[in-house]
Amino acid sequence: QVNLMESGGGSVQAGGSLRLSCVVSGDAYSRNCVSWFRQTPGKEREGVASIYTGGGSTYYGDYAKGRFTISEDAAKNTVYLQMNSLKSEDTAMYYCAADTGLAGCGLHQTEYRHWGQGTQVTVSS
Repeated sequence: QVNLMESGGGSVQAGGSLRLSCVVSGDAYSRNCVSWFRQTPGKEREGVASIYTGGGSTYYGDYAKGRFTISEDAAKNTVYLQMNSLKSEDTAMYYCAADTGLAGCGLHQTEYRHWGQGTQVTVSS
């Protein structure tokens, strides 16, 4: 059983920054894929970034490259998403997801069985 708890969402003006946190508990932390997704009403959940925990590779969606950074603090079983230069189109509910990553850390929601409740990010222009 894997439990995920997101935090760090909020309201920010365009150009600002936020850091989201995802605490992973309930199973071995290392050697799993932990990813961030986002979703707006009426749209499919889209992958933002993923990381192979325990010091592995990172992957980004095209729109996240250069503005967002995924990282981890293995001692705290926590994965972060640093978001800079935020735009109004980044407004969404952001979710943390995890799975074993046996086929690699992809960015499609069907690859992940475990999900957090989400944290809302609102960017005003």
